[in-house]
Amino acid sequence: MKTQYIIYIAAILLISSCSKDVTELPPPTETGANTFGCKVDGSFWVPAGFGIVPTAPTLEARMQPDNIIIINARNFSKSPTETEFEFRIKGVTATGDYLLNSDVSHPSLASSYAFYILRKVNPLNEWITTSQATGKVTITKIQPAPNAFVSGTFEFDAASPVDASIIHVTEGRFDVRIQ
Repeated sequence: MKTQYIIYIAAILLISSCSKDVTELPPPTETGANTFGCKVDGSFWVPAGFGIVPTAPTLEARMQPDNIIIINARNFSKSPTETEFEFRIKGVTATGDYLLNSDVSHPSLASSYAFYILRKVNPLNEWITTSQATGKVTITKIQPAPNAFVSGTFEFDAASPVDASIIHVTEGRFDVRIQ
């Protein structure tokens, strides 16, 4: 009986971990729907799989001191190949545009930036916005506690310090609950 239970659980985990091709972005919302999506070099990208550990979220937002919003979105559905976005948006006090156009290293609290990483346990490549590879995040709604969330759109180019390649991130949108 115990062996059948273990096989049943393993089968469910295997089926649920199979990756599905994404064919559309989540709809733009401003309700705290906990969604995120964009196109990376023309291919659809959404958070999927599991977090850093199986119980961790694939999408999360935090508000830090000095009105810094940090958004992490992870796609671990094609493990061992993993991808992740991180946004640090500095000085968010209202809706509006926040530019991603400064030279910083990851992680940094010095300025707003977007960071994207491709890894197989160890990083294979990473891209970050700079003064040359720029973009913006548009905050369209901020809901305060107790049901805090942030909504908006984004687009940017990001440069790799590893091989000087550039990625183009377009049609980005998010509607994320703030923890």
